Amino acid sequence: MRGVFMKKCNKFSILIAIAATAATIAAAVATAIVYFEKKRKDEEELEKYLDYSII
Repeated sequence: MRGVFMKKCNKFSILIAIAATAATIAAAVATAIVYFEKKRKDEEELEKYLDYSII
């Protein structure tokens, strides 16, 4: 009886670990996208500022 419970518990633990890993990867990808988008926007604003400051 105890062996059956442990097998179910192990499967559940593996499922939780996979879900946590997927969530971590998704969060890392979202963070990278936001970071690079902000960096691109800041560079565009700086370029625009420099263009207008020369005029």
